[in-house]
Amino acid sequence: MTSERPRRRRAQPAAARSAIVPAGPATSAPPPSPTRPRPAAAAAAAAAQPEALVGPTFHTFDRILRAAQARSTQGISPLAIAGVLTNWAVHLARAPGKQMELGARAWIQGLRYLLWLRHAASGEHPPPLIAPTNGDQRFASEAWQSFPFNALAQAHLMAEAWWVEATRGVPGLPHRHEDAVAFMMRQLADVMAPSNIPWVNPTIVARTMSEAGVNLMRGAENWLDDLERGLAGAPPEGAEKFRPGREVAVTPGRVVFRNDLMELIQYEPATPSVHAEPVLIVPAWIMKYYILDLSPENSLVRWLVSQGFTVFMVSWKNPDARDRETGLDDYRRSGVMAAIDAVSAILPDRRIHACGYCLGGTILSIAAATMARDGDRRLASMSLLAAQTDFAEAGELMMFVDESQLAFLEDMMWDQGYLDTHQMSGAFQILRSNDLVWSRMIRDYVLGDRNGMTDLTAWNSDQTRMPARMHGEYLRGLFLENRLTAGRFAVEGHVIALRDIHAPIFAVGTTKDHIAPWRSVYKISLFSDTDVTFALTKGGHNAGIVSEPGHAGRNFQIMTRRHGERYIDPDTWASIAPHCEGSWWPAWAEWLAQAGSPEMVPPPAMGAPEAGLPALEDAPGTYVLMK
Repeated sequence: MTSERPRRRRAQPAAARSAIVPAGPATSAPPPSPTRPRPAAAAAAAAAQPEALVGPTFHTFDRILRAAQARSTQGISPLAIAGVLTNWAVHLARAPGKQMELGARAWIQGLRYLLWLRHAASGEHPPPLIAPTNGDQRFASEAWQSFPFNALAQAHLMAEAWWVEATRGVPGLPHRHEDAVAFMMRQLADVMAPSNIPWVNPTIVARTMSEAGVNLMRGAENWLDDLERGLAGAPPEGAEKFRPGREVAVTPGRVVFRNDLMELIQYEPATPSVHAEPVLIVPAWIMKYYILDLSPENSLVRWLVSQGFTVFMVSWKNPDARDRETGLDDYRRSGVMAAIDAVSAILPDRRIHACGYCLGGTILSIAAATMARDGDRRLASMSLLAAQTDFAEAGELMMFVDESQLAFLEDMMWDQGYLDTHQMSGAFQILRSNDLVWSRMIRDYVLGDRNGMTDLTAWNSDQTRMPARMHGEYLRGLFLENRLTAGRFAVEGHVIALRDIHAPIFAVGTTKDHIAPWRSVYKISLFSDTDVTFALTKGGHNAGIVSEPGHAGRNFQIMTRRHGERYIDPDTWASIAPHCEGSWWPAWAEWLAQAGSPEMVPPPAMGAPEAGLPALEDAPGTYVLMK
């Protein structure tokens, strides 16, 4: 089935259009920053009105000092943390009832622990007083079940539970600050866990005695190797075994379009006929695109092509200081819309299945709502993979995003021109410090072991930067002010609304997502006015999406809410949605086929030279190799 591209409702300025331009390297310079005027303009202003520069000069001096401080703290604002802790302490001081409750709880728990300890020390095996939370593997080994190590583990878990309780139910404390203090208490408890103290960790003691300390020597070598690699900017050990274009990102294809922000890859067909509507994938630019094209056996792109889909993929440029003024709307215009225009030129009169992953799904939603507002009906469907459109429940990353923290980050990015990869990865590691920080340090630097590098962990170390202006607009407009679902997000001077999108939507959330919690992803159903199919799959933000057929232990739930049907809250949905075993990929492919035309057509040519879109080079292209 084909359809004509309708005329847009309003004309757009030439500068705001996503036009097809001949592919080639970037030649245009970014516009000057309003906060960093050109030297000539600043000199002219100083000559005309010297007193007008006195305030800005001292303001700039302050920003330089704050930027230096921000680099030393990896972008975390000490004032934001101090403010949260002070607010909690003041409210707790004004709640004598809560204080008495905590005192009584400590007294009762202490008596129970002493009684339990008496039995444990006498050689008995009393049941534990408190069990670790789900997923906590710190004390899971058999060595922690014998005295005195079980006593240490129980004491720590009880103290940890008491401190978490101390942050809950404090009268007058805002919910956001309550979550932030609880998070900080958990981080502090993680640092002080006996599993992180080598001389009281039975696994470490036994290994050190059995190897006569050789494990400590290996651990020191591992630490030195990681230090050298970090100072040299080299990838972690083993990452060199997974090189884009050689071991990963090897699905055959060609770069058919390039501008100063992204490359567009068209993948070669693998079947004699293909579905009429192509699939365009917009990944996040916080990491490189090949999370969806890893090794051949777990590549989503290769699997889609094998199912008879024509697939296009956006590969983002890794920005640097020269891209400081690249904004969020640039990613919409020169990214999503430029890719849609290119696909439309290669496959004219074909509607497009657009798919966005993580932040790529957020910008795709903005683009789709803008297209719907302007009468552009080129989208056959929209799929959102672990992508948020409403940020009211954006998870633990949201807890510390306030004006103080945002100003701190903005000063650092104003100085650098971008958010550095180490500053971003540090924030993600804190969310899962037990798994990503402390347990790794014990394993690598004390036990002297190394986990083998996989394609997914190698990709995770291949990080990118974020332009200063774009990241500031993203944090302020979406995270902090939640404008998109509040009806206050404007594109080209006019507000957009997600409910204008009439293409059917397929959204995927993952059960263990710390970055885009599935209940937040699910909210697209609340703010849309079309058919929404939601799938909840087992796994985390990355592993839940990279869930190829045949992957052991995978399962998912899926259900569709038709246009006009009543809204179902996420917990009710989870209680009634059917359970399915295996990967969610086949269910998505079936949904794509139903959302488009049933017609199968001959595979298209690679690129469109007659439209100024020749096939430039083999996939994975140039931008994915940028460091």
